Amino acid sequence: MLELKDICFERENKKILNHINLVLEESKFYVITGPNGSGKSTLAKIIMGIEKPDAGKIIFNGEDITKKTIDERAKLGIGFAFQQPVQFKGITVYDLLKLATKKEISKHEACDILSKVGLCALEYVDREVNKSLSGGELKRIEIASVMARKPYLAIFDEPEAGIDLWSFQNLTEVFKEIQASSSGTTIVISHQERILNIADEIILMNSGTIQKIGEKEEIFDHIFKPKKCCKEVSTR
Repeated sequence: MLELKDICFERENKKILNHINLVLEESKFYVITGPNGSGKSTLAKIIMGIEKPDAGKIIFNGEDITKKTIDERAKLGIGFAFQQPVQFKGITVYDLLKLATKKEISKHEACDILSKVGLCALEYVDREVNKSLSGGELKRIEIASVMARKPYLAIFDEPEAGIDLWSFQNLTEVFKEIQASSSGTTIVISHQERILNIADEIILMNSGTIQKIGEKEEIFDHIFKPKKCCKEVSTR
């Protein structure tokens, strides 16, 4: 279980997160959505420890992790997939998956992991995780590495960003599998309706605050509410 207590974050005299209070339960799939600049990615980075809050506390499984480093949080079982995947010069895809699982795995096992994100291990397992791979390939490999780690809390920051059409069409299936097989908590930062549709709960952010939390039927009325294009004209 993850609890955020009165989280505040400010940069250059601008409030990015303004008194965020949130409780995320185990075995649930959450999608955080909202307009650009609403603080979604910043919130994800604060949970992972990439950014530090100016005020407030982060409680993970009953432990205050507010001052813990990224590595310490990873050891506690928090995994993070960046919006722009990290490259690792000299490290192969196979090496990355072994690091993620924290054990020796066969190339056949690596193939099983990669196949879940639509990649053929024979083509990728010995390639370096560097700029020779496309953005979509890097994104899929990073998602595979987070899945292989099986964290208690998995965070995916806009996983659809920059990926190819095939990846996007199958991305929801990947998250459905994570949802079905994981007893932990999954958080996805996304604008995409396909991903919003499979959430247990949607967290709607706006201007650094949580505007609403609820199931998709309730939240969709706020997100996709038709806008009036003109004022009503009086007939009198």
